[in-house]
Amino acid sequence: MVDASHIPKLCSVDGRIGPVAEATVSITDDGFLRGDGAFEMLKIYGGRPFALTDHLDRLDRSASGIFLDYDRSAFEREIEALLDASGHSDWALRLVLSRGGRRIAIIEDLPAFEHGLKLSSVRYQSTIVLTQLKTLSYGGNMRATRLAQRDGADEALLVEPDGSVLEAPTSTLFWVDADGGLHTPELETGVLASITRERIMRLVPVTEDKSSTITEVLDASEIFLASSLREVQGVSALDGLGFQCPGPVTSRASRCGPSPARPS
Repeated sequence: MVDASHIPKLCSVDGRIGPVAEATVSITDDGFLRGDGAFEMLKIYGGRPFALTDHLDRLDRSASGIFLDYDRSAFEREIEALLDASGHSDWALRLVLSRGGRRIAIIEDLPAFEHGLKLSSVRYQSTIVLTQLKTLSYGGNMRATRLAQRDGADEALLVEPDGSVLEAPTSTLFWVDADGGLHTPELETGVLASITRERIMRLVPVTEDKSSTITEVLDASEIFLASSLREVQGVSALDGLGFQCPGPVTSRASRCGPSPARPS
């Protein structure tokens, strides 16, 4: 059997497929200089992308929101060709549209996401002009993660100055109240319209909260994060307070996620 970890990772830049280490984009591209572009991350199961249409639809919305035109049909063909060239393993797939007009698809290794994540709350102010747009402007999110790691946690929980909880830098927040009810911030709070969030909500009863505080989340019995790559990841601690991990609701939500047996 071929060890997929030793297969050179490939990427496509405007349809030109080659090793990631050899790909180039102009240093004058505003995607690099200003973080001006849009992106998506999704999971590949056995060479097949999960929810690719949903991710491309959201990419359309993000691109439109920042007035960035691109040829979706061409990108879809380029993605298919890249996946054909990359074999039938499990990967992460990053899709990027840059202001310089580049269509980029990158095959990446999957990070390991195990239950037991430790979170630290980080004060964060939403950028309203970019609400619901998944852009390359992720400097604030990445700094929040580094601040949390500086404080001994694994990841940040973004909390507005008034104490309202939002999400983690790259994933959706869910928590379980004392009565066993599952909660997540509603989209109007400015959190991203996560594709995994929407799928969980189809299968598990969830209350969308207009405004929940960090105090309410700290009173939860369980907390978990959800995203396309991490699927469902249980949280064991927030700001030093411990939680059941994974608890019964987290485990139930985990079973609702995608699996290699049923990609779409």
